[in-house]
Amino acid sequence: MPEFIMPDFGDPAIWISLVTLCFLEIVLGIDNIIFISIVAGKLPVSQQRRARNTGLLLAMVFRVLLLLCINWIIGLTDPVFTLPHVKSLTDGPIPISWKDLILIAGGIFLIVKSTLEIHHKLVKKEAAEKGGVKVAAKSMASVLGQIILVDAVFSFDSILTAVGLVENVIIMIIAVIVSIGVMMLFAGPVTRIINRQPTLQMLALSFLVVIGVVLVASGLHQEVSKSIIYSCLAFSLGVEILNIKLRGKEAKVKLNDADRPLIK
Repeated sequence: MPEFIMPDFGDPAIWISLVTLCFLEIVLGIDNIIFISIVAGKLPVSQQRRARNTGLLLAMVFRVLLLLCINWIIGLTDPVFTLPHVKSLTDGPIPISWKDLILIAGGIFLIVKSTLEIHHKLVKKEAAEKGGVKVAAKSMASVLGQIILVDAVFSFDSILTAVGLVENVIIMIIAVIVSIGVMMLFAGPVTRIINRQPTLQMLALSFLVVIGVVLVASGLHQEVSKSIIYSCLAFSLGVEILNIKLRGKEAKVKLNDADRPLIK
């Protein structure tokens, strides 16, 4: 059972636990940063930073409050009903808890939202090429609402992971504050990079669809290795960076060829 006592920071084991948990929280926050960057990018540039920081601060407050109610959170893992066994699909009956329902609902939201965003960007691109009407920017309240909703889902997943590694709530709270601080630091650069490269936006949205599928699978007790998911993302990102560099070199070659005088 998690403890609400001040840890002994003179113990090296405490620091190892804290650093490990901070690293894990930051890694698990990658999908959160990507979602926030994409949603906040729909606001006017002058409001994007405030939306990102406000959303992340609210996420931090929400996670700290959840940690203060950690016993209640752990109770959400108790089954509320059981799905029957489906031959050739499941190994047996699947007990579904409130935590599972939250993960399933959050996963479905991510899948639907990311798919709609992909469709929106394709339609927007087509309209821009045909000289269509420019789509209006989203409101701050709408963006913050979406950020808070997704943060809540990721918070449950993150905190339940932390409970399995550390038993001291104070260490968990410190790790949450540090990880949110790191996310606030890098959310801006991530947003600028994603907004400059449309292909990176598609890659990020596709990654969020995959994360949504993973959340639904987790809610149905079908575990998918997140290390494999993140490895695939890293590989895809590496390939896309090479493509961006290649397109940049090709653009420079075309520009130089256009500026070169014709020899008669």
